[in-house]
Amino acid sequence: MIRGDIKALAAYHVPDSSGMIKLDAMENPFSMPDGLREKWLKELAKVDINRYPDADMFELRKKIAKHEGVEPQQVLLGNGSDEIIQMILIATVPGTCVIPGPTFVMYNLVSQWLKRPVATVPLAEDFTMKEEHFLQVCAREKAEVAFLACPNNPTGNLWKQDRVEKIARGISGFLVIDEAYGPFSERTHNYLISPNVMVLKTFSKVGWAGLRMGYVLGDAEVIAQLNKVRMPYNINALTQASAAFLLDHFDIFEAQAAEIRDERERMASALAEIDGIQVFPSQANFLLVRVADANAVFESLKQAGILIKNMHGSDRLLGQCLRITIGSKDENSALLAALREILT
Repeated sequence: MIRGDIKALAAYHVPDSSGMIKLDAMENPFSMPDGLREKWLKELAKVDINRYPDADMFELRKKIAKHEGVEPQQVLLGNGSDEIIQMILIATVPGTCVIPGPTFVMYNLVSQWLKRPVATVPLAEDFTMKEEHFLQVCAREKAEVAFLACPNNPTGNLWKQDRVEKIARGISGFLVIDEAYGPFSERTHNYLISPNVMVLKTFSKVGWAGLRMGYVLGDAEVIAQLNKVRMPYNINALTQASAAFLLDHFDIFEAQAAEIRDERERMASALAEIDGIQVFPSQANFLLVRVADANAVFESLKQAGILIKNMHGSDRLLGQCLRITIGSKDENSALLAALREILT
């Protein structure tokens, strides 16, 4: 029989976006360049899908390690970063998980699946957080693991560097620094990796969302232990071949990320000029904004064929907030035009 607490949960909802300008899921809006796509398809044609994929994935881990400036033994691969969150929560001692609030929903959701207690550290009204408060909650709850998204989702802000460093040095359990939006921010935290600090990353936001490829960097001994709860053959052969190929052309995706960062700044300025919109600072590939009536604006945009994320009702601090993924220049301009019409 199904557990009662599972019955009480709501499933993770992904809305239908057919035929819409899709600005709700923090995806890279750019398709793969045609020339690169043709070369990629040739690589995929070489894969023998009648065979199981490479279980150890050493060559791919070696490429990622070189990309990140670490050793292959420090890399663990997952089917998206979600699977790695699950691996970490399965492998660590079943004590309290500490998270900021609001933050990425999967930290809490996976903890609930595993019956792990969660302690939330509420952010300030401006979405900042004091490291002393976070560490106090970790100590009080005897936290075995804590997650810190840098930048944070859905707020978009990046915690101050000295605060992240103090948390990394002061926590007694595991700290997982989630850099899902790292390609759009001003820094990485690889330098903080230690026996109890890991850095979680994904290729989804840079243009490979369909591959579902995430990875975590950590101390080699910790990675070896986490690897024991990784499902065999968890990364399929086509994803492995794709990631290995695309890493050789990563400069293309870095250029796209730079274009998205530029568009983010353009959008932030343009949105701030519209009466009735408050724009929050972001170092991610999305912007969080507050309006007078989030539900009405969300539905009006939907009627106009534009899908964004309505955050109203998900957390007290997110009252009347909407999250807008940065799309292509044309998509962003269409959104601005629609908002000007709706709000004026």
